[in-house]
Amino acid sequence: MTVHFIGAGPGAADLMTLRGRNLIEQAPLCLYAGSIIPRDVLGFCGAEARLVDTAPLCLDEIEKIFIEAHREGKDIARLHSGDLSLYSAVAEQIARLEKNGIPYTLTPGVPAYAAAACVLGRELTVPGLVQSLVLTRINGRASPMPEAETLEAFAMTGATLAIHLAIHRLDEIVARLLPFYGDTCPAAVVARASWPDERCVQAPLGQIAGIMAAQPEVRTALILVSKALDPERVRESALYNSHYQRRFRGRDETPSIPVF
Repeated sequence: MTVHFIGAGPGAADLMTLRGRNLIEQAPLCLYAGSIIPRDVLGFCGAEARLVDTAPLCLDEIEKIFIEAHREGKDIARLHSGDLSLYSAVAEQIARLEKNGIPYTLTPGVPAYAAAACVLGRELTVPGLVQSLVLTRINGRASPMPEAETLEAFAMTGATLAIHLAIHRLDEIVARLLPFYGDTCPAAVVARASWPDERCVQAPLGQIAGIMAAQPEVRTALILVSKALDPERVRESALYNSHYQRRFRGRDETPSIPVF
């Protein structure tokens, strides 16, 4: 018996990895967070599979299900939204599994920031402008932020910021970032990326809070702040430059001009 932790991706069923889909199809028991896992993803479960919504459960109750399935020799597909590496609460579940000697695997999924970048049609790093992406959040009820990991500390670098789990405090975030990025820095709110009702709002940092106030989002939304979101500031990299010699190009530095 094995508990298979699976990153279910940002929402769209066809963004699920093939490995994740295969594990879901074969598992007799599927645990999922009903508040953020779309029904279409659950459609991969077998016809006889037992589905358990973990949204109302505490960790002790989830552990009990793990132990019971282990005794019965039944694999579990444990679905988490996005990718397991970020804000997934997988680590605490793994600690319980290891304590009970229960095997597990992890299968990555498409993260929310990647899906949001695709919705925007933008790369989050631009040569010579922004080469770092910071995935972060702010203090919340569930867990405080470490003292050194503040928005201000990250903003001083000028990196692209992808701020999770904080849409309900957009006004505060804008106020804290304005001294570093300025009023005109591009910003975006992407809600439910890849869902049928996905929403994308783009505006300068100084205006986005006011725009969102007219029709707020309260959950499953990502805030992006970056100079890289400005299409006018895109720069071509050296990678495909005709004068850039690299190992696999296999030609002289200066391209030859065909003679007809």
